[in-house]
This record gives sequence, C-alpha cells and structure tokens, in this order.
Amino acid sequence: MKARLSAATACAVAWTTLLAGPAANAQMSNNVTGFGQQNRNKAEQKQYVPAAKAQEKIFPLDSTWTAVSLNGKAFNGTDRPSFIIDKQYRARGYGGCNTFAATAFPLREQNLAVGPLALTKKSCDKGIGASEQDYFIALRTAGQWDLVGSQLVIKSQKGELRFDRAL
Repeated sequence: MKARLSAATACAVAWTTLLAGPAANAQMSNNVTGFGQQNRNKAEQKQYVPAAKAQEKIFPLDSTWTAVSLNGKAFNGTDRPSFIIDKQYRARGYGGCNTFAATAFPLREQNLAVGPLALTKKSCDKGIGASEQDYFIALRTAGQWDLVGSQLVIKSQKGELRFDRAL
C-alpha cells in the first residue's frame, strides 16, 4: 500500500510541476533542499520590475495658442496665426489673413489629427499669404504635439510649429 501511495504522490507532484511551470519547480526544489538553501535562493532571485510608463500629457482644450515660429523662423507682425480646440474637438483660428475651422482630435501618445480646413478667401499680401499657407499646411499635417515649458510644440510634415498661450 505504501508503494502505491508513494507512486500516486510522485505522479501528482510530476503533474503539478508540469502544469505550474518553473515557479513551482523552484518552490519544490527549495522545499527539498532545506530551509537554509531556500533563504539563499530567494535572496539570489532577481525581481522583474516593469519600467515606469511615462505620464501621458493631456491636450489643453479651450486654450488659445498664438504662433511664435515655424521651423525656427519667427512669425512677424501683430497679426500672428492662432488657434483654439474646444471640448467638442472643433478647431478654429486665424492664419494671419484668413480664418479657418476644422475638426481636431488629440490622440494617444500625444498625437494630433486635424481634419480638412474650411478657410475664408480674403485676398492677402504675397508675403503674408505664403507664410499663412505654410502655417495651414503644418497645422493640417500635424502629427505630434508636446508641452515644452509654457509652449505648445506641434510637429508635422512641414516642420515644427511653436505656440505661446494667449491671454
């Protein structure tokens, strides 16, 4: 009878080891080798600690932003481009001559999707018109955004737009 119990116990231990995997093997080995060995093994085991995930930033809705520069080139004059995205994800703003409206969605991992722009069609000075077109293209092709200090930075296919919060 003892032999049968031992065989049945050994079979159960083998199945438990197979099903539970390496963690059960280590635990069972520690129990077999003795109390002192068990404490040494625990001290030697390395703990897996996942890397801390970066805190995801929240896009500042209902804030008006005034353009400072595009690719390091400052916007001149008092009529600098600006925009706001409200809580219904409607963007509206000014390009330096014309006004615009669009849908804009802040996405995960600080991405930004801007829909097609609806623009007014005022006739503008050539220099302002070219600067405005570059601004609209950069805003429309926006990919990522970030808050750097007090500035909003939008990176796009056209380059990097920098904004200051308007009062």
